[in-house]
Amino acid sequence: MQKIVLATGNQGKVKELANMLQDLNMTVIPQSNFNVTERAETGTTFVENAIIKARHAAKITGLPAIADDSGLAVDYLQGAPGIYSARFAGENANDEDNITKLLAELKDVPAAQRSARFLCVLVFMRHEEDPSPIICQGEWQGIITKARSGEQGFGYDPIFYVEQQQMTSAQLPRDIKNQLSHRGKALQLLKEQLAKQLKILPKAQAQTGSSQC
Repeated sequence: MQKIVLATGNQGKVKELANMLQDLNMTVIPQSNFNVTERAETGTTFVENAIIKARHAAKITGLPAIADDSGLAVDYLQGAPGIYSARFAGENANDEDNITKLLAELKDVPAAQRSARFLCVLVFMRHEEDPSPIICQGEWQGIITKARSGEQGFGYDPIFYVEQQQMTSAQLPRDIKNQLSHRGKALQLLKEQLAKQLKILPKAQAQTGSSQC
């Protein structure tokens, strides 16, 4: 069973990604287990930042790495907070700080103009010098509410309203969220590519010896 390091220090992402990857025939280990320090996200896009984080984790651990970079793009704010979603309210901001700032920015904006998208890029690097990392992207459409609802999830989930389900992301059962979310969509694409390119299969298929390739 192959070991892969999960290159994120965000505990919400660690929990969510590890849960969605558990059916693969590999061992996913958070970078915190190796005392990997956070790498500054100096890129100007989600793709650049995900590659930076994956390369850093692969270099320190010597293992293949999966990194996520994701954020919220609000149409009324011309795509902000975007790559700055985690630090929208400042470098030391937490989820509550960021939500409070976003709600303040949209205080008098009507519902028809509160459309937004969650975006996610997942990068898989075989090693730190990998010249052709696997890159997968996912998107999730929603509307920013005027107040928080729900206790599940993390980040902006309590104010991201999903019309299809008539509730916020923070109110969705985990299995439903994993199917609909930007991260779930990106991860499904990544699983397909891992099976195709690296022969990393779901556990059940690996145990029976069957292959999708």
